[in-house]
Amino acid sequence: MADPATTTNDELELEACGPESRAEQVGLFNRCFDKHVSESDLSWRYDQSPHGRTVSVLLRAPDKQAVCGFSYSPRTFIPRGVEASAAPCGQQGDVMTDPDWQRRGIASRVARWCEDETRRSGWPMNWGYPNRRSASVFLKLGWKNVGKIRPMTFFFRTDEAARRERFKEGRLSALLLPWQARKSAISRAGLIRLAGRGYEVRPLASFPAEVGELSRQVEGRFDLMVRRDAEYLNWRYIDAPSGRQKAFGIYSGDKLAGYVVVQPPFETGGIGWVVDLLAPEEWAVAAALAAGLYELEAAGALAARATAVDGSWWRNCLSQSGFLPPKKDNHLFVYTYPLVESHPVLDAAADASRWYLCDGDRDDDPIG
Repeated sequence: MADPATTTNDELELEACGPESRAEQVGLFNRCFDKHVSESDLSWRYDQSPHGRTVSVLLRAPDKQAVCGFSYSPRTFIPRGVEASAAPCGQQGDVMTDPDWQRRGIASRVARWCEDETRRSGWPMNWGYPNRRSASVFLKLGWKNVGKIRPMTFFFRTDEAARRERFKEGRLSALLLPWQARKSAISRAGLIRLAGRGYEVRPLASFPAEVGELSRQVEGRFDLMVRRDAEYLNWRYIDAPSGRQKAFGIYSGDKLAGYVVVQPPFETGGIGWVVDLLAPEEWAVAAALAAGLYELEAAGALAARATAVDGSWWRNCLSQSGFLPPKKDNHLFVYTYPLVESHPVLDAAADASRWYLCDGDRDDDPIG
């Protein structure tokens, strides 16, 4: 095995990755992170998306050992609902450097290669969620900060376990939980009243074709939105390797009015997630969110969680439904990196609070 202490950065070689590289990428990933993946996980994420294959690269030591990797997965964005301007944009993911090779500046080299390759592929923009520690590094590399995204939590219980969870956001938040939870319960009842009667919640074994029309009805209301047609949603949720995310349709008679996707907790008393939601009409949004909360509570979740961009429609929706905010410094950033001089996507991407962005727009499987 190559010795990091005696190997210079100039001796490291870049290699573009394809399906034949997944096993090596898995090995590097599992050396870098606590959350391990399998070869089928990466194949699903990198090779099977209907929006296109992931652009990824490995940096190799002289003995061919993979020491650093980087990737961008395409997501088809529709800017302001204009179909003619739809374009794939690269979501940053799996930024990984072997622990023995860190703090040498080699990650910036693979990042630049991937940026050049996505530019050659005709993608107008890359985007991602850097944490507070790495955010300044990305700004120096030319990225733009277009928003903050933070977790919101709806508590089903106020027992000791719930207070311990809320204590992560501060002592005062834990002390106020019983009062806040009562207000949340009132907000949840308001959802149910707004949804009204005469609709049915049905588990979805697959997304029907008509979901694409719902997506088109919503796309024009937001500056940027990932196209949510049946092919994409079935790949993202139904065919995901973990099988942990559950989809439910909101039906008015035989007509699909919306959907919600949830991820039950890993264990009873854990955190469940509202992963994705789409509905053109206000009553159906309320019905979908109410259904998602019901399913998570029935699955034994201590609380439901969803992340949202500050100032966004989704953040307001969660707040009005009883979801509680975290402490002020508990957030990630939404960053963008322009690859071309001019494109409708770039103008539409200037303010992430005007995007339609849920947890399902991340490439994590499972969330959390």
